[in-house]
Amino acid sequence: SHEIQEDKKLRTEIANLNTIGEINIEAVLRSHNKWNALAKPLGSLGRLETIIEQISGITGDENLTLSKPLLYIICADNGVIEEGVSQSSYDVTAAVARSLADGDSTVCNLSKGTGTKVVPVDVGIKDFDGYEGVLNYKLMNGTDNMTKGPAIPIKKVVEAINIGIELTKTAADNGYDVLMTGEMGIGNTTTSSALAAILLNMDVSKVTGRGAGLSDEGLNRKVDAIERAITTNKPDVNDPIDMLSKVGGLDIACITGLFIGGAIYRIPVIMDGFITMVAACLAVQIEPKVSDYFFASHMSQEPACRALMDKLGKKAIVDADMHLGEGSGAVAALTLLQMAINVYNSGHSFGDIGIEAYKPQ
Repeated sequence: SHEIQEDKKLRTEIANLNTIGEINIEAVLRSHNKWNALAKPLGSLGRLETIIEQISGITGDENLTLSKPLLYIICADNGVIEEGVSQSSYDVTAAVARSLADGDSTVCNLSKGTGTKVVPVDVGIKDFDGYEGVLNYKLMNGTDNMTKGPAIPIKKVVEAINIGIELTKTAADNGYDVLMTGEMGIGNTTTSSALAAILLNMDVSKVTGRGAGLSDEGLNRKVDAIERAITTNKPDVNDPIDMLSKVGGLDIACITGLFIGGAIYRIPVIMDGFITMVAACLAVQIEPKVSDYFFASHMSQEPACRALMDKLGKKAIVDADMHLGEGSGAVAALTLLQMAINVYNSGHSFGDIGIEAYKPQ
């Protein structure tokens, strides 16, 4: 039918995918040599060193500061909460978005001292008329209830991904040197659990957690709603756009675009927790080269996180049982990376302290 042909055409309209190249290996080696010239045991800061090296490869320049970080918090609501899968109502998303814009939310306070600019983005907050400081990219007034049919039209999924890419371009154009991903939306651990079950080929009950604090009864309702949504919609595991349309969220689709945009515009992206991990898996499925351009921040308490991390081939910097969302884990990881950058840029050599440098043996 004409509609099916249009859907297939839309899947090819993700902006600038063909521009993604390999990271700059020469810059990685220069960064590695810069670490090895410092007065400390070789490789002693572990993954903090290798991540700095990889960021050098992303930017093509070993001279880094990570002094201008940006955190996009993508906000959207999900119609599946009609099924009793959350203890919160839609108005919580709008309230948190306003708090983020005012600089009062938890992640804003966690970010103090890092130089992070926190920017909330509305791609689908229900019954939200806008607020100063919240970027307005609203595509729907919350998604549809995925237990009764697809959550998002295909066209809106592709638009959300392209918004993520556009936001990344804006960040790069304005000189931000590291991008962090965060989210806020009622019902989004439900959509993420549905996508995780499909991506990992695991039972829904094994990948579904309590979100913001569901009781046993609430958790059972959540698992049941996800199972019904998957049965009703039959998402195609080989088609990330179809999965997002059938059981996804606008926030997840937009964050998928942020990861793709990081690879296009060569800006490093730090993944947050469960929901952004799912988005990262979808981004890599769309274009495998994206994987080299983002980093894991922390190991969330959500039950699917370890399996998702393994699927992505990433390792968390922080494992502190955090499960807040809002990009909080990404900010925690950034703090450690900025500490490492202070060492990296110190220039403190073995010659300065009058001893012979370590050499690989």
